[in-house]
Amino acid sequence: MAGTEEMEEMEEMEGMEERGGGVTDPRGVLRQGRAFLDFFWDIAKPEQEVRLAATENLLQHLRQGKKDDELKYTLKRLVEGLGATREAARPGFSLALAQVLQTFEEIPLCSVLEQIKEKHNLKKVKKKLVRNAAFGNFFGVMALFQSGRLVKDRKALLESIQLLQQLTNHQTHLRDLPRKTLIDITSEVPESVFEEVLFDILQGDLSSAFTSPENLHLLLVGMRKFPGVLKPKKLKKLFGSPTVVNEENIPRLVELLKSAAKSEKEDKKLPGVVFDLLQVALKEGAFELFWNEAVENGLLKEKPGPVSYMCYRLLGSALPVLSLEQLQVVLKGKVMLHYGEHVIATQLPQGFKFAAEMEGYIDKFLSDCDDPERQLAVMMGFSTLTHKGKPVWLSASRVVRHLQAVALQKYISWLKDMFLRPDLDCCLDFSCNRQKQNRENAAGAQHKIARWRRWIMHRLVNITESATKKEESLVMDIARFCFFHAFFVAKKKTSQIGEASVLPSEPLDEQDHTETENYFFGLLQTLNTLPVLGDTAKAAALREKHVHGVTADGKLWIFLLVEYANKLLSSEHVKAVKPFTKEQRDIWERTLQSVKNLQKKENKSDSAKVGAFQQLLLSMAIHLFKNQPETVDVLSDLLNCTERAFSKEAKKKKTDNSEPGWVEVMVEILLSLLAQPSLLLRRISKSVFVWICPNLTKRGLQLILDVFDPNQEENEESAVVVMEESNKKTKLAKDTDEEGSEDSSDEDDTDSGDEQENEEVDDDFRSQLMNVLQAGNAQGGDGSDEELDDEAMMALDKNISALFAEQQKRIQAKKDEKDKIRKEKILRRDFKTKVLDLIDVFLMKQAENPLVFDIIEPLLQLIEQCMSSGSDKQEVDFLRKTASIFKNSLCRNKQYCKRVDTLQEHVHTLVQRLVKKACKHTDSAVALYYFSASLYLLKVLKGNTSSAVPPPQPEKQSDSRAKQECQLLNPGCLDVKRVAVTYRQALTQFLSKRNSPLTCSMFHDLFKRFPIMCKPLVDTLVEFITAAARQHQQAMACLLLHKVLLLHELKLFVTEEEWEELISRSISQVTECLKTLGKPIMKAEKEKVAKSLELLNFLLKTVTEQKLNVKLTEVEKVLLSLNQLEDIGNSPRLDSLYWNVMRWLNYTKPKKDKTASKPVQDTEPLKRKKKGFLPETKKRKNRKKGTQENGTAAAGDGEPAAPEEQPLGTEAPKQKKGLVPGGSKHKNPNKGVRENGVAKAGGGTLPAVNGGDAVADKKKKKRKNKNRKRKQDAGDEAEQVPAAKKPKGSVLQETQQKQGKANQQKQDKAKKKRKEKKTAVLQE
Repeated sequence: MAGTEEMEEMEEMEGMEERGGGVTDPRGVLRQGRAFLDFFWDIAKPEQEVRLAATENLLQHLRQGKKDDELKYTLKRLVEGLGATREAARPGFSLALAQVLQTFEEIPLCSVLEQIKEKHNLKKVKKKLVRNAAFGNFFGVMALFQSGRLVKDRKALLESIQLLQQLTNHQTHLRDLPRKTLIDITSEVPESVFEEVLFDILQGDLSSAFTSPENLHLLLVGMRKFPGVLKPKKLKKLFGSPTVVNEENIPRLVELLKSAAKSEKEDKKLPGVVFDLLQVALKEGAFELFWNEAVENGLLKEKPGPVSYMCYRLLGSALPVLSLEQLQVVLKGKVMLHYGEHVIATQLPQGFKFAAEMEGYIDKFLSDCDDPERQLAVMMGFSTLTHKGKPVWLSASRVVRHLQAVALQKYISWLKDMFLRPDLDCCLDFSCNRQKQNRENAAGAQHKIARWRRWIMHRLVNITESATKKEESLVMDIARFCFFHAFFVAKKKTSQIGEASVLPSEPLDEQDHTETENYFFGLLQTLNTLPVLGDTAKAAALREKHVHGVTADGKLWIFLLVEYANKLLSSEHVKAVKPFTKEQRDIWERTLQSVKNLQKKENKSDSAKVGAFQQLLLSMAIHLFKNQPETVDVLSDLLNCTERAFSKEAKKKKTDNSEPGWVEVMVEILLSLLAQPSLLLRRISKSVFVWICPNLTKRGLQLILDVFDPNQEENEESAVVVMEESNKKTKLAKDTDEEGSEDSSDEDDTDSGDEQENEEVDDDFRSQLMNVLQAGNAQGGDGSDEELDDEAMMALDKNISALFAEQQKRIQAKKDEKDKIRKEKILRRDFKTKVLDLIDVFLMKQAENPLVFDIIEPLLQLIEQCMSSGSDKQEVDFLRKTASIFKNSLCRNKQYCKRVDTLQEHVHTLVQRLVKKACKHTDSAVALYYFSASLYLLKVLKGNTSSAVPPPQPEKQSDSRAKQECQLLNPGCLDVKRVAVTYRQALTQFLSKRNSPLTCSMFHDLFKRFPIMCKPLVDTLVEFITAAARQHQQAMACLLLHKVLLLHELKLFVTEEEWEELISRSISQVTECLKTLGKPIMKAEKEKVAKSLELLNFLLKTVTEQKLNVKLTEVEKVLLSLNQLEDIGNSPRLDSLYWNVMRWLNYTKPKKDKTASKPVQDTEPLKRKKKGFLPETKKRKNRKKGTQENGTAAAGDGEPAAPEEQPLGTEAPKQKKGLVPGGSKHKNPNKGVRENGVAKAGGGTLPAVNGGDAVADKKKKKRKNKNRKRKQDAGDEAEQVPAAKKPKGSVLQETQQKQGKANQQKQDKAKKKRKEKKTAVLQE
């Protein structure tokens, strides 16, 4: 529609010019070419980039041409476009006009303004075009203003302001746009021009400043820009008071601000009049009056909505313009309190959230402010806005990155002081309305202090990550503070330890220490990944090397913390929250000594390896403060492993096989650390594993693979590893369980199981209840109607309640047991996911290690297990990760083992085993992974050089093509004959077995990647073109043979005689295959015919082009006989393939004559039926008559001609659905014409007769279907009517059988759905 309007407007404009309504030009501007006129078309386009480009091109054209007639035409065309109907065109023409006026300063603005007024005259224009005319005048003034020349031309400025004042009467169309433009123009003019030109015409607007927000805004802009003109005396003359912000004007100002807030509601921004009023209040010295009376006691009385949001925006916008004292007043006022209540009330998903917008205001203020005191005041103000002791401001806010170094240091000191001596009186604390009413839930002082300290600790930890202007001393100060209050308590004040120089006013309880401990380990993770700080050259060099977790002098952050901890342990003024025993202190000292020994070896041996072991030792030493009993054992084993790993004796002599080596012990330690909830330990464990990978043994790898063995899960030891973190990961388990419970199939399985258990429980409970009732004589077995007395009834009630309580406990215990099992399963899967990362690391870092072969089968078995397990999100993610590692890290890895000479027998046996498993598997998706693994092993075998058979060398070393051929011909360590037997069996099964898991793409991948396997297997393909038992298998044989013959590498492995013989046998086999076709080609045979013809096309092409000595007489006979089959001619695909083949035998496709049907169709046009009228055969009086004509009438004039008697081209062949374009989805307009035309030619009857035949046939079919359905329903009813009433037992038995079948169907559906989901993941 927009394009149509645009064309109509442009054509109308150009038509007016051509009719003489435009520029009088004897040469004719319009006849100079369309390029000039196209500029105006593009200026009106809705795309902004097109409009800007067109404007630039127009200006360039006008500068180069310098033709007065073109410039005049441009001005007229742009002025006309200002009032265009489309919204996108108006600003385009306005901008173009502004650029033209700015470029050609010789054009007088007054003349252009007169053209605008004349063209868009509001008095003469028609009523329906008033809107366009109003916008035309408005955008015309905007163009003059944007040109930058309006302020210099006083006459044009005066007329423009008067025009804008007239446009304010058209608020229905323009709203407040003229007022805003008037304010913008006023703010740009010089003070002398305002006083001499504008003040007189704007005096009315200025005097009525308190009548509308726009007039007030105009006054405020004038006072701010022209203080010498709008003096207090002049203001008193205008509206009776020398100031704007005073007690008399406050009520009127409040109403105006409310109106401005509601008008800007959709834009979600602060109205300009509000901020200008704030600046005027500051200038007049009435800020406190404005803030207290107008904002807090006026605007905040409104309900939460646009007005309150305007107050919040005013608070954020006012931060840069307020002094330190004013900031302190504002940040402790009612606006802050209302803002805090808003943040707490809008934590739910619905509702408008202002917190992010306020974060932007604070961020902008801190980035622009250079005063540390004001920065600190804002940070402290928002940090003390609390709800029950906890600040509403996010502790993870990143605005601290803009703080000056002085302000950051003071803020950290203030936070630490508030942690030690919480002062809740300095906080602006509040409670929501619900908590005010319910005083029982009001938080106590201790609870508030705990929440306050928790927020402070998180804020301190976040500063080390977010702040940019931080130094090493600052970071270390925060780390020491967190560590001290997590694990130590000061006995008395001491100046030797900075953290013990001030004692807490409220001692930290156990919960406080636990929370601080958790935050400290998060800080430790941040320090481990922290870039090097400082401006020194050494720090810059370390940053270029992407070194993390160290200081500028190269020391680990965690090592400095361990030294600090050692100092605290040896001090008498502090004590540990969990004191060390003698054994724990010994292991601590031993760890420190081991770290020092490693630091001495750092320069001699691999520094990265030494650093990884150092981090692991130091991290475990820190964890000694958290979990002492378990950490001692792990640390002791770790120290032994470290000593053996770096000792010289370990490299010289091998350890006894009965005793595990240090690598095996290290692997066990790393596996136990992966089960910990600490992200730091898991990452360090992964980095350490990278360095022990080269030394990994088969036993060590087996320890990792045993984690995925389902038989090992029942082992008690492995269960302990998983359950170590069960208590700490309850929340994770619940979250994962909720995600897993979303799957409907699992719900079906569990529901069916619960129903069976409940039935058993109900039977037991029922028998117990009967016993209780009989014991109390409640059954009345003797038939007496006597009631029980009160004592007996009370005793019976007591027994029944005890029975129900016991039953409830039993049910709850079963639920808890089931929930525990489910959580253990989730934790075990989570642990396996972490261990899977170690497998990924090993495959990527040690791809050339022979141990990779031992990983293949366990990974495939793991994929099989995942396919048969549940289908919740965690299981699917684990399956996707396993499949990705197998595919990307193993099969697609360019690096592989190059030392297979001694493992040839093992690898060949593994290939045979994998291929056989792929053949025996029931799931094609899993079979694909087994087959891919065998191809990976083929790549390894072929890529290795055998010592027995040297590889062939090219005659010329410079010939790259010869080198490639030698590489293809070289089998390496691959025993081609042995492997060919295995793949031949698989290929035979694929082409003979009914439901084979193998696919055509698997073998195509085999032939494409390993052309050396083509020659041994090509005979099998040729044989199964006719030997395959089923049609689709014959088609697959043809397809695979075609792809094999297309490989140009195949010719490297066969001689010319073998190639000619192969082509000859292939042609004869395809010929035999085509001979077996039946006369009506079945649906299954069509695909076989298509693949056979494609293969035959390639074979005949090869014979012709290579001039092979192959006889083609037999195949020619068979192909000519195929031409007689109608099914090939009716299928466009088969017909095309057939004639492509016949082309190589010098046969051409005959052209069909379509001229015979044209005169038949053109003899008489089709008569359309009148809409809304019944046809004659439908009317009651003609119904029998129509039936006789359509159904049982004898062949006469109305009978269509037989197919043999119809002339060529008039028959209507049956068209298959989907083959003819528009045959099924779109109606064919020529279909009815053709059918009626044929009928007319055949017998001369009316066109409606054929339509009647179709209607009658449809009616007959409907009647037959209805009668058949009625008979079937009657038969079903007869079967359902019982001969005699069935006994109750048999009815119950049938009901149970039906329920059992329904449950079985549910379970089958769930299994099927689960399998489809897993298969889709594997196929991805």
